[in-house]
Amino acid sequence: MNSVFLERDKTLLVEITEEIDHHAAEKLRRKIDESITRYMPRKVVFDFNKVSFMDSAGIGMIIGRYKMVNMIGGTVQMKNVRTSIRKIFEMSGVAKIIPIIDIRAS
Repeated sequence: MNSVFLERDKTLLVEITEEIDHHAAEKLRRKIDESITRYMPRKVVFDFNKVSFMDSAGIGMIIGRYKMVNMIGGTVQMKNVRTSIRKIFEMSGVAKIIPIIDIRAS
């Protein structure tokens, strides 16, 4: 996972670089929480460009980060979400509370 904080925009960009299963979700959660606590961003953008698989642990990890960012008054967005993963977000209801931008068709 790579994260970049854009100080000018108070935006934390989180590029997820691995499949999100139970083990990866826990590791990602810790790293993302550290970045959120460190930077206190106004917006967090999750980039799913390199994610080809995600299970329910990934949904829980994203929802947990959404709640954390919401508590500090920030917003969350997701971008570059593959069609198969977008369907998971839509069926779970996540897409109703976290906007998906730059939807890629693959």
